[in-house]
Amino acid sequence: MSPSIRLAILASHPVQYYAPMFRELAKRVDLHVFYAHSATPEQQAAAGFGRAFEWDIPLTEGYSFSFLNNISKRPGTDWFGGCDTPEIYDLLKGGHFTVVLTLGWHLKSMIQGVFAAKRLGLPILVRGDSQLSTPRSLMKRWVKALAYPILLRAFDAALYVGKNNYNYWRAYGFPTDRLFHSPHCVETERFARGATLEARSALRKRLNINPASFVVLFAGKLLPFKRPLDVVRAVAMVRAEGLDCRVMVAGSGPLEAELIHEAKATEVPLDLLGFQNQSEMPAAYAAADLLVLPSTGRETWGLVANEALASGLPIAVSDQVGCGPDLANDGYVGRIFPMGNIRALAEAIQACLAFPPSYQAVARVSDAHSIEAACAGIIESLSDQVNRLSGQSKNL
Repeated sequence: MSPSIRLAILASHPVQYYAPMFRELAKRVDLHVFYAHSATPEQQAAAGFGRAFEWDIPLTEGYSFSFLNNISKRPGTDWFGGCDTPEIYDLLKGGHFTVVLTLGWHLKSMIQGVFAAKRLGLPILVRGDSQLSTPRSLMKRWVKALAYPILLRAFDAALYVGKNNYNYWRAYGFPTDRLFHSPHCVETERFARGATLEARSALRKRLNINPASFVVLFAGKLLPFKRPLDVVRAVAMVRAEGLDCRVMVAGSGPLEAELIHEAKATEVPLDLLGFQNQSEMPAAYAAADLLVLPSTGRETWGLVANEALASGLPIAVSDQVGCGPDLANDGYVGRIFPMGNIRALAEAIQACLAFPPSYQAVARVSDAHSIEAACAGIIESLSDQVNRLSGQSKNL
């Protein structure tokens, strides 16, 4: 990559999943990240985590960044107007950037960045995980079918994170030669280092879990669209057939009381870890035998599945979860079941219990969705933009 390429990334706020990718990308290009919002611990709690907290891994180290001046009357990332940063035009103009990458278009700040890039004649790229199965009204689908084939052409290239995301772009007629694969990723090495046999033994011992028990893990906020009660109900079916199986939950949220009630009613052993910060999650994955993600289509990817695989853990996800076709379609390392079908989920758990995948098989799937792979797709798209700009210069 040419050192003359200067990349600006427009992001909503520091996120634990993106920071490692930014650090790696900064080794390869002249990078600056613009954040539209700085979330407070209280806003983290309001987002569904159930408690105020700060992430315990560095989110703004190893790359150049700045926070934009957010003039929204109600700052936040939970609604379109929560990030309003009109200064982005002047910053892009004065920063001598070559290409702009926005991580979606769901906030006013990002739309402002798109318009600014267009006014400045800068190529604008986008990376996100939108998929067609996300719940939306008939009217909204109709409007998007008419408008998006035109509006999405504002982007000079799109970085798709997986098969569902690729199909989304193609459904709206986006050209294939402007699509580049940059898979959703996590810091695989960190999870692999932490998910040790020692960590497994220590957490199981602390929770008084029999070494022979099969542990099904739910990791995430306890929200209705994530359907955590499905996990308890499916494990109840598995236990009814005489198998030693229990549920572990790494997360908190409004459904916690209901989850406890369901476990008691069905006599399913339940281990509630509560909210687990990033440094604590590898031990949770190590102590489990299977991650289950039973969400609706609102789960446009499900990065806990990446984390589980990086920790050597197989996964079972609903057919509405975005990562399914990429991470769980082999029926061995990953299994897919119809969303809301408790019997099918129970069968997926039993299949994993009877035929657990090898560590090597899990690692192969995880490695294909590494930070390096994600950055390679971004670099490829930047090279394409450089070549296109070079071609335009030659034709002038």
